[in-house]
Amino acid sequence: MANTNQFYNIPAEKFRFAKERDLQHDSKLSTKPVSYFQGAFRRFCKNKGAAVAAVIILCLVLFSIFAPLFTPFTPAYYDMVYSYVTPKLDIFADNNIRFWDGGREKTGNYLDFIKDYALGQETGRDVIVGGEYTETVDAEGKSIYHYRYDTYYGVGFGKYKIISQEEYDDIQRYQNETGRQVLYPVVKSTDRPTQEKNKYDANIYYVMENPKASVIRPKLDEEGNVIPNYWTYEAGSTSGLIPEYNSLRIEGENGVEKDGKQYFYAYGRKVDGGIEVRAEYYEYYTYTHTQVLKDGIEEPLFMFGTTQTGKDVFACLAYGARFSFIFAIIVNVINCVMGIIVGSIIGYYGGRIDLVTCRIMEILGAVPSMIVITLLKYHMGSSSHVVVLLISFIVTGWISMAWSTRTQFYRFKNQEYVLAARTLGARDRRIMFKHIFPNGIGTLVTGMALAIPSMIYSETSLSYLGIINLEAGKITSVGTLIAAGQQSVVANAAYVAVFPCLFLILLMLSFNLFGNGLRDAFNPSLRGTED
Repeated sequence: MANTNQFYNIPAEKFRFAKERDLQHDSKLSTKPVSYFQGAFRRFCKNKGAAVAAVIILCLVLFSIFAPLFTPFTPAYYDMVYSYVTPKLDIFADNNIRFWDGGREKTGNYLDFIKDYALGQETGRDVIVGGEYTETVDAEGKSIYHYRYDTYYGVGFGKYKIISQEEYDDIQRYQNETGRQVLYPVVKSTDRPTQEKNKYDANIYYVMENPKASVIRPKLDEEGNVIPNYWTYEAGSTSGLIPEYNSLRIEGENGVEKDGKQYFYAYGRKVDGGIEVRAEYYEYYTYTHTQVLKDGIEEPLFMFGTTQTGKDVFACLAYGARFSFIFAIIVNVINCVMGIIVGSIIGYYGGRIDLVTCRIMEILGAVPSMIVITLLKYHMGSSSHVVVLLISFIVTGWISMAWSTRTQFYRFKNQEYVLAARTLGARDRRIMFKHIFPNGIGTLVTGMALAIPSMIYSETSLSYLGIINLEAGKITSVGTLIAAGQQSVVANAAYVAVFPCLFLILLMLSFNLFGNGLRDAFNPSLRGTED
């Protein structure tokens, strides 16, 4: 009580009037209304894992859209000569970086090494990258060579090629205009190996130790270089077997002096059907695509390498990803529309409609998808496998969305706000899609997001197993690439499988994180918790 009395005993002079500036008022609340989707977007952005996954998905989608526009190759393209060449980027190859430069580490005996060395000596190419190699000796005392081998230049000449007189003349024109050597001197037929497997090997241009041997060994001079065994003819003489050649020759060739006479190299041999030549395949490839086919391919350059059949992995992955996304989105939209319509009707009205429809859905859902695909392939044998795949995914694909929609409608249709809307005279359609459906959209959107990678994975699995063959229609699939990559591991070309597998892994992980983020973002119980 003593403390209370002190308040009453305050002298009057202690009081003074308050001024207006001393008065403090609560500030006026100024907020903007946040829509349902704005709030969902804010909640989604706070989920860092889902946001990163969305960026990765966007990158994969952009890759599937734009990557095919930046490559001249298509899934229908193939070149068996350039099978299993390693990935190559000019930025690495031009700067002598021993990575992604079209080369691979190679270990071989003396014969393997000397053949690659001889090829590089004739063409001037870096078949042995940088000319660098190391030599070791095994337990048996044999030399083993280790070096980086260029898979593009290492193709060399392949087999002798027979071309027409017109193409022979056109190659000479191309050589004169560009200064690029395509044709090299041939070896006289009597100077070639006698074994059938080696007789038409155009890479053998040198003097051999034993032409009759199964394994050809080149004869070396005192300096350790191979000795060319080109077919020569005397200057001024004519031969019915040697076609006229007035074009770019091997650098430094001004004729060969022998016994006081001048000789020239023969760059072709007339045979039935045309002219037999030795064409370096790297340059012949460039000539064919730029001068004959004119298909936009300027040189052999495969960013992700090639498969066993010489298909460009980058182009196949880009077109395969584009097909997978387009196919999955189309099927998903159809299944979602069908599932939402059926599920909302049976979930809202219930009763006999629900009972009958659910039994039908249970019967259809119990049929294995593999049986559906097999039956469709049997009855639609002449149809495209894309159509078979599309129908098989639609026949039963809508059922899961229908079940989810039905569950959400049963969950919300007896809530107070639904009963209030029905009391006020709202129609069934408005109640279903204005009051019930938005509250269950979180679960449905999550299901829709996860259905896309699920369909891509199913389509990839079917292509991988060979059940669906999309290449018959000049379309490729990620699963087909993975199947090709499985075989390539044995051939030391694991990169064929690495890129499509990496694409599939990123796709599956990202969509799962993305779907979880959407589920939380569209959860109505979290509305208003953004701050």
